[in-house]
Amino acid sequence: MDDKRLNYDKTDKYSIEKYGQGMIGKTFMELCLMDTDNPLVYDSSGYMTEHENENRKGGLGQLVEERYYHYKANSESAPDFEEAGVELKVTPYKINKNKSRSAKERLVLNMINYESVVNEVAFEESHFWYKNRLILLVYYLWKEHIDRLNYEIHYVRLFTPSKEDLVIIRNDYVKIIKKIQGGKAHEISESDTLYLSACTKSSDSSKRTSQPNSSIPAKPRAFAYKASYMTYVLNNVIITGKPLFESIVKKEEVDDFETYVINKINKYKGKSFEELCEHFDLIRPIKAKNLGAMLAFRMLGVKGNDAEEFVKANIKVKTIRINASEKIKENMSFPTFRFTDIANQEWEESDFYDLLSSTKFLFVVYKEDKNGHYRLDHAQFWNMPNSILNNEVKEVWKKTKNVINCLPDDLRENGHYKSIFPKQSENPVCHVRPHAINAKDTYLLPDGREYPKQCFWLNNTYILSIVGKEL
Repeated sequence: MDDKRLNYDKTDKYSIEKYGQGMIGKTFMELCLMDTDNPLVYDSSGYMTEHENENRKGGLGQLVEERYYHYKANSESAPDFEEAGVELKVTPYKINKNKSRSAKERLVLNMINYESVVNEVAFEESHFWYKNRLILLVYYLWKEHIDRLNYEIHYVRLFTPSKEDLVIIRNDYVKIIKKIQGGKAHEISESDTLYLSACTKSSDSSKRTSQPNSSIPAKPRAFAYKASYMTYVLNNVIITGKPLFESIVKKEEVDDFETYVINKINKYKGKSFEELCEHFDLIRPIKAKNLGAMLAFRMLGVKGNDAEEFVKANIKVKTIRINASEKIKENMSFPTFRFTDIANQEWEESDFYDLLSSTKFLFVVYKEDKNGHYRLDHAQFWNMPNSILNNEVKEVWKKTKNVINCLPDDLRENGHYKSIFPKQSENPVCHVRPHAINAKDTYLLPDGREYPKQCFWLNNTYILSIVGKEL
């Protein structure tokens, strides 16, 4: 492309950003219609038809590169604007029912070459950091049931992670590399890490590739910023510039965030629920559902009911109570699911897979003493292992889908709804049961009938096997 056609200085990051902000308020269709006589586009109508395809990954990014910035899209290892050190990323956000904004998906950065990345342990010298040090984020508003070329671009900003975020991103990167070095690329899970993940990257979920130090083939993966992190970036960097949540790490230098969190909570080990409530001036109702989480945040020095790092990393706090008989009374519930959603999903595209593969949990464990008081025993981070997720959990999900798609003729017996989904006794890890207010609290089944709302539950015995090792 002749540089004389460019309306920006490709060596100047601020010139690239300022020119990009001319896209704000325009649709991708309008970018195409504005761009006439472009030698990069030989068949304008065919080009637009191709980029309308929802299954074309990266299509809108390529359109911005070629139709607006006028350079030929490529798969080079260097940043898109190499002379300025700027990588271009086009990414969707959505407006939720409560009017809040969230990233629609993770931000995929670059493919991981298992064979070469094992030699790039030094984060600052890695190909990942060379390519993604400075990103021009182009956020467009995703809406259901409209053609993708009619999506409107709303935000265009240069972005690089903050110094505080980089500490965690660097640790995430090293954790991923060490797993690959250990010949365990096939065991990688997005929930292993906090902000930076190694997400699966293939249109065919059965595809595998070789890895060093192991004969076991692994799924192709790419570095990506998690959707939870990109949601935080959207709301607190791109739009307002003001953090909505208090940070756990204040001014101190922290090498390992997870260890730092565990140590802060474990300082209160042995204190009872009542003592902790009194210490932090939390007036019971003791039955408040979020009291355990509130106490956890107070122990971490946070006054609100969530923390900046937890929001970015999609960390959920769960309070676990072990009674004097060494048992956990309650199973762990997840949000209710819609029967019609599961009926039309495949496992790796399902909501439950996405939740468990991308969420890290902080278990805060209390144990009952001989006087009936629950005292803080310990805290631990946990995420669902791939080996369990893609075996026992997948089995329950598939059985649930089969039930939904092959419903019995009669859903009631003696005036009550039958139990038709996988029971706790059928699987050592999880099961399905009601999560409804009453029998009238229902969702529609695919055949139009109604059935009480259900959700997946992790078995209390499985949770005990996880936290019991740390008691």
